[in-house]
Amino acid sequence: MMRSERGPRRLYGIMLALAAVVALLDQLTKFWAVSALSETERVPVFPPLIHFRLLYNPGAAFSLGENATWVFALVAAAAVGGILYTARRVASPGWALVLGALLGGAVSHLGDRLLREPGFARGHVVDFIDYGPFVGNVADIALTCGGAALVLLSLRGVPFAKETGEEPA
Repeated sequence: MMRSERGPRRLYGIMLALAAVVALLDQLTKFWAVSALSETERVPVFPPLIHFRLLYNPGAAFSLGENATWVFALVAAAAVGGILYTARRVASPGWALVLGALLGGAVSHLGDRLLREPGFARGHVVDFIDYGPFVGNVADIALTCGGAALVLLSLRGVPFAKETGEEPA
């Protein structure tokens, strides 16, 4: 392998590793929430700001689009495919981390949509971290932080990929 190929491959590996950690952590915490919480209780964590409360969300944020769960499964699948395709060109550690957070969140939500009740491509996402106006999960945190970091990297002008003919970092 040529030296110039090692950087992008290493960054792609970092992205995949972070995505795996995010997806695994999200699914493990959801497993805990389903086994430890009931849909009727609200457990204080950092009152009055954060509580644990188990919800099964068929829609998007704030349960929007509850009858279009299959659409969210398609969107998550497209996001996963788009991130994997686009990330082949990543040349910045910051962008690799952003894509890893976004990929991990999208993969975990896709898994919920495909494999949870009430059925394939209609599954409900497990939410359990109650912030007051909304209830989310670890994947939501990764997606939000990844989205915010994406905006910051863009505003700072951090290049996503090397220009053609540019020397490797």
